[in-house]
Amino acid sequence: MTVTMAIKIYPRLLIPPEQSFFLFGPRGSGKSTWAKRAFPSAYRFDLLDEELYQNLLSNPSLFASRLRTFKRRQWVWVDEVQRLPSLLNEVHRFIEDAGLRFILTGSSARKLRRSGVNLLAGRALTRTMYPFLPAELGRDFDLETVLSYGSLPITWSSPSKPETLKAYVQTYLKEEIQAEALARNLAGFSRFLPVAALFHAQTLNVSALARDAGVSRMTVSGYLDVLEDTLLAFRLPAYEGKLRVRERKHPKLYWIDPGIVRAVKKQLAPLAQEERGALLEGFVAVVLRAYGEYSGLFDEIAYWSPTDAIRTEVDFLLRKADRFLAIEVKSSPRPSSDALRGLRAIGSLRGLERRILVYKGTKELQTDEGIDVWPLKKLLESIENDTLF
Repeated sequence: MTVTMAIKIYPRLLIPPEQSFFLFGPRGSGKSTWAKRAFPSAYRFDLLDEELYQNLLSNPSLFASRLRTFKRRQWVWVDEVQRLPSLLNEVHRFIEDAGLRFILTGSSARKLRRSGVNLLAGRALTRTMYPFLPAELGRDFDLETVLSYGSLPITWSSPSKPETLKAYVQTYLKEEIQAEALARNLAGFSRFLPVAALFHAQTLNVSALARDAGVSRMTVSGYLDVLEDTLLAFRLPAYEGKLRVRERKHPKLYWIDPGIVRAVKKQLAPLAQEERGALLEGFVAVVLRAYGEYSGLFDEIAYWSPTDAIRTEVDFLLRKADRFLAIEVKSSPRPSSDALRGLRAIGSLRGLERRILVYKGTKELQTDEGIDVWPLKKLLESIENDTLF
């Protein structure tokens, strides 16, 4: 007798747009599951279906022939659109002339841009699918599990998370990088990945990264673009304000999921204490970024650090209109004076409304200087309820 396990479906925070849109996200982030539920009547062109892919590759006119049979405002879903960027010419035409609406899902915009596609010149919105957020997991959210194995749906539903993550990295290299020819030197890219994982939640030093990976500085810059374009990582810029100190200019690197970071480093044993700080900071970075897109939590996000003080930094500086909010994240269960160093240093920033130290404890506190000390749970609730500013 075959026993099948029911996979729990979690509601996602992404609101379905009413006009055509691109939906990008890393492999396994749940794009297809969401699209099926949000647009059950959409006609789907699945470009992972090899027969369909080959038919459209050899005879692109078949795509237009099928589109002509649909009524105005019909939703049409092109899945893994980056495999055939040329289809976007017809998508553009049928949006304009026939009033069709398109869901264009994929794991990378890189091949689209390299093919000279203009992403429909504003005729389609762009959305991103992130790993599961705490509000989406609800009572199932467990920080220790998320920091250990991440929260990509493909991993979260797996009974063997370490093995799934190992396979994920190999699949990424084989299907995303090699098959799509995103990196000419796959061996060099494979050496680059674990070194780049060491820079998670760190200021990027491209020269050091290139030296450790055994490739040129220019090659590393290209590899970092690949990571961003395949939605596995993003760079957080340094804030360039007008305080009395010179701010650091190099960006920080964040991977999209703690599990992927640990899998790339081949470090899936129980969490080590020295990992927790970067993983927690990275987790908060992704939550902030997701809510910035989903609900307009902020207008801009950066980090702040003066060049003349190596240990002085503020992890996240959020701007909304002319107001600022500074957040520092620490994995310690107890707040320390040293953890407040950056938040104290940025106190003179014009428009700064609130400074928050986030820690792993349970008590909500406030210092004499007016710095809020919040448990992680308080920060997540404030983000979800849009009460940060």
